Amino acid sequence: MRADRLVSTLLLMQARGTVTARELAEQLEISIATARRDLEALSAAGIPVYPQRGRGGGWQLLGGARTDLSGLNFGEMQALFTLLGPEAAISPDVAAAVRKLVRALPETFRTSALAASGAVVVDRERWGRVPVPPPELRDRIRDAIVARRRIRFAYRDGEVAADPWGLVDKTGLWYLLADPGGGVRTYRVDRMARLEIDDVTFAPPADLDLDAVWEGIRARLEQRRNAVTAIVRVPAAVVGPLRDVLGARHVRELGVEPDGRLRLEVGSNTTEMLARQLAGWQPEAEVDGPAEVRAALAALGRSLVARYAV
Repeated sequence: MRADRLVSTLLLMQARGTVTARELAEQLEISIATARRDLEALSAAGIPVYPQRGRGGGWQLLGGARTDLSGLNFGEMQALFTLLGPEAAISPDVAAAVRKLVRALPETFRTSALAASGAVVVDRERWGRVPVPPPELRDRIRDAIVARRRIRFAYRDGEVAADPWGLVDKTGLWYLLADPGGGVRTYRVDRMARLEIDDVTFAPPADLDLDAVWEGIRARLEQRRNAVTAIVRVPAAVVGPLRDVLGARHVRELGVEPDGRLRLEVGSNTTEMLARQLAGWQPEAEVDGPAEVRAALAALGRSLVARYAV
């Protein structure tokens, strides 16, 4: 989990004083891009982590190497424990780390640290059900990733043997990035069953950057999901709700009409699905084209009239 890495990053910096993103990536077995983002997240949260430029530079915890956290000021302590608190609520390992960190604080900070760690609640269940895999399944996959061990699992109608590269949390949906032979593939973790960890080890590509891999996969998926587009005119007040429902990547602003309405390009994976998505925004959404989408909307309208007209 990310909270585990943030704690490990901070403690490593306390022990060494200065680390580079590459050194951190090697120690924690993550990509350099992920290490850099974790360092930036600690800095943005108010923890005194700063980049040192030039030869022999890196990232430094202000005040030098420390092992007892006593160098954190009150605001920095609050930022750290607010960042870790939500993960501690769902991970016994993070909860144990938070307890140890609390004991390492000066006595005057401990009560506030505990209050900060409980100040944020994370509800991982969306309005609308998102399948959540058991935490123990994710933990076993993570263990296999760290140990570089091949896994076997049931997926849909078959058995898969693959080298696990990493996990992705996509707003509550968990994906495994793994190589079953011939290149990386994605697997929904909530659809996996009967997971077994083999004794066979593997070596991931030397230049593996999981963030870049996922970005490429996401771009291809989004392209497929926007295979069909329509030009739509809507009042400005409708644009925000339309983006919330359809997703920001499926709604693109093209300009403003003379009457004040906004001209949009709206995408989906098929003509029929796009028509269904736009039908609920009538009469505010006026679809200019293409003709196939307008025809699909008209067919939906006729079907509704035939069924519900009185």
